[in-house]
Amino acid sequence: MAQAIGQGLGLPVVALSTEDAAAHFGWLAFPVAMAAPASSALTQQRLGWRPAGQPGFLDDLEHSHAFSF
Repeated sequence: MAQAIGQGLGLPVVALSTEDAAAHFGWLAFPVAMAAPASSALTQQRLGWRPAGQPGFLDDLEHSHAFSF
């Protein structure tokens, strides 16, 4: 995900070890590193929405116009 966002913004992205990430991001490293599985089930139920085709968040990011500014 970071790679796709960095590419979209034209920014370099580097991989950091857990220790280096903690040193770089400080208190923010802990919540960002936590696993947070997500589901669209509640959205689908409440809004009657169904995704069209296969979900592909990274593909969406790579082809997004959100980075055009």
